[in-house]
Amino acid sequence: MSRNGTGSNSLLGDILIITAGLFWGSMGIFVRHLNALGFTSIQVACLRLTMAGIIFALILLIKDPKGFKIRPRDIPLFLALGLVSILFFTCCYFTAIRLMTMSTAAILLYTSPIWVMILAILFLKEKITTQKIIALILAFGGCVLVSGFGGKVTLPGVLAGLGSGLGYGLYSIFGTFALRKYSPYTVTCYTFLIAGAGSVIVADPASLISNIKAVENKPALAGFVLLTSIVTAVIPFLLYTIGLNMTTAGKAAVLATIEPVAATLFGIFVMKETIGPVAILGIALVLTAIVVLSLKKKS
Repeated sequence: MSRNGTGSNSLLGDILIITAGLFWGSMGIFVRHLNALGFTSIQVACLRLTMAGIIFALILLIKDPKGFKIRPRDIPLFLALGLVSILFFTCCYFTAIRLMTMSTAAILLYTSPIWVMILAILFLKEKITTQKIIALILAFGGCVLVSGFGGKVTLPGVLAGLGSGLGYGLYSIFGTFALRKYSPYTVTCYTFLIAGAGSVIVADPASLISNIKAVENKPALAGFVLLTSIVTAVIPFLLYTIGLNMTTAGKAAVLATIEPVAATLFGIFVMKETIGPVAILGIALVLTAIVVLSLKKKS
């Protein structure tokens, strides 16, 4: 599968990334349910990442057993994907939520396309275009409107929020390098196995075990954690990684901003939340950004 494809390949990549964003948007439904059972957000992330790592390993075992073989010199790249990107992003994001409001944390998280475009220009030699800049401004503005204008703001919270955006964006950068050598299945497998192992350390293992023991219906808990991992990690990250193999990191990062739009829509139709005209305008801006990116230049 060639990277940065054109034509039908590029279109398929865009569709896969947008679909991944839709799946990510459902995360709040699952996180709220597990929070209600007494698990902290970091512990929810630990359960999700660890289970996802196991599932990705099973997928790789079935799909391509030889895919487990990686070069020793590429181990730092996979450590970066798992720890510097996925785990760092998760810890920073949940820290920002704890220190500020959820909407402020979400706005700072979606500085990720800005980070990606800067890093892609520096390290991947991607070209900055007027089309990308316009789409970036529309997408970020849309995310601000969808998430609200924030509320409580603290310097540590802002730094954690910016860190979450950087970590989130680094997946596209590190992933692009990894996909030049390995299949999407190998990349996602090692990324989540490493992130899952790292998350156990920061999730307060003793408290996590205590919370698991406190749940009466453990088979139901196991089933829900499995469902959470499949819907919010395995399917979207696999789709995103395959899609990233067909397009540029900068474009992928902007397309993924469909996630807060999806989260808002899930909130309306599943959680029965209300939405105002400002959020509707934000949704329209994000969708416009995606349309702008899909427009082909005239020769």
